[in-house]
Amino acid sequence: MGFIGDTVESIRSIQIRQVLAQIISLGMIVTSALIIWKGLMVATGSESPVVVVLSGSMEPGFKRGDILFLHMSKDPIRTGEIVVFNVDGREIPIVHRVIKVHEREESAEVDILTKGDNNFGDDRLLYAHGQLWLHQHHIMGRAVGFLPYVGWVTIIMTEKPFIKYLLIGALGLLVITSKE
Repeated sequence: MGFIGDTVESIRSIQIRQVLAQIISLGMIVTSALIIWKGLMVATGSESPVVVVLSGSMEPGFKRGDILFLHMSKDPIRTGEIVVFNVDGREIPIVHRVIKVHEREESAEVDILTKGDNNFGDDRLLYAHGQLWLHQHHIMGRAVGFLPYVGWVTIIMTEKPFIKYLLIGALGLLVITSKE
């Protein structure tokens, strides 16, 4: 009958109890992933404990597709640290190095200026209109480790959505046709 015929026959023979068991298993997998993510958020103190480098602005240190692990501590941010920050009006966080820190004595606030290692100038053009410095609330975390190239999976699925849908469809078919 062939692979396709066997797959169709397997889908037809599924009973309600099997479907419910598979839905519960899928729900447990999703719930486990969310619990792990929330646990990482608490452990690292960062709203996004893992990010993917999306551009070449930090080469040669970090390349496009590297995964960075973040940690947010109470320690003051210092020049030379690599931070991930969000800018008002932009959805995607940016990974760059701190090149200047200005501490205000009267308010204990800190102004931060960043730059990509592979960029010619500082990041003031990337900041929101009229913004010259980053502040503590813009910082999502400090880079404490990385895995090279592992983030390419995310980049490919974002840039080529049909691959993402193909993968989701294949995994869904696998879940539906599995016997256990």
